[in-house]
Amino acid sequence: MTETVPRVKLPPPFPDHTQLPESDGTFVKNFQEHPQSIILTDSIGEILQQRHPDGQYAIGQDCGIYWRETDPPEKGAEAPDWFYVPNVPPQLDGKIRRSYVVWREHIAPLIALEFASGNGEEERDKTPLSLSTQGEVTKPGKFWVYEQIIRIPYYGIYQINNGSLEVYTLVSGFYQKLTPNERGHYSISPLGVELGLWQGSYQNQTQLWLRWWDEEGNLLLIGDERAVLERERAEQERQRAEQERQRAEQAESIVEQERQRTQAALARAARLAEQLRAAGIDPDLDDTV
Repeated sequence: MTETVPRVKLPPPFPDHTQLPESDGTFVKNFQEHPQSIILTDSIGEILQQRHPDGQYAIGQDCGIYWRETDPPEKGAEAPDWFYVPNVPPQLDGKIRRSYVVWREHIAPLIALEFASGNGEEERDKTPLSLSTQGEVTKPGKFWVYEQIIRIPYYGIYQINNGSLEVYTLVSGFYQKLTPNERGHYSISPLGVELGLWQGSYQNQTQLWLRWWDEEGNLLLIGDERAVLERERAEQERQRAEQERQRAEQAESIVEQERQRTQAALARAARLAEQLRAAGIDPDLDDTV
């Protein structure tokens, strides 16, 4: 007798970054967001290359981090304005990342930054995920998702309208607000950098920008600043070479003057000897008794 084994219906596989929406259809909140992301990415590039010589890291700029399957899918994602994930490939199977899917890669970003256009209420929302008796799901707050679900070690909130910066770090499973150091910066110790605010002009906008510094307080430069610095160094080197050339010419001139004085002295001595011989005096005789 043959026993019929009921067929097991497997759940569908978790979707990956190619199957999930790459946008929730909302506009970028202000004109500073993209330049702000670029200045952060550009300036920290050399630090990340030193820490990841194999190139295994990813940076997201206003990209979705999927942490939960929902319908529609984008309801299960948060999109930090800037985040960095260590020890993951920059591309997946040769394809550009469209989003970051936590259940596929299991590595949380090390740091996420939000550029708040308002008062930061949305970025500080600690509302937990919950289900009502009627089956309605309460949308969790961004702060709660980063802290309790994705568990991002460092979370920064920059309020663009008033130029204030808050940085939190996970301690025993909960975010604690960091205190800035004597330079007004926040230490991101796993990266060996500090995060702070810098007043200056970038992409035709003069205002406060989020920037990185090294642990000695030196500003990490973007490409344009590095190019200007290299030009200044090249000009200083040219000036030093010109000064060395001028000193060499001066030294050569002094040597030539000494040579000419020596030749003139020898010529005078020769004329005097000739005059003495003409007077019947041998200049080579010693006149001492």
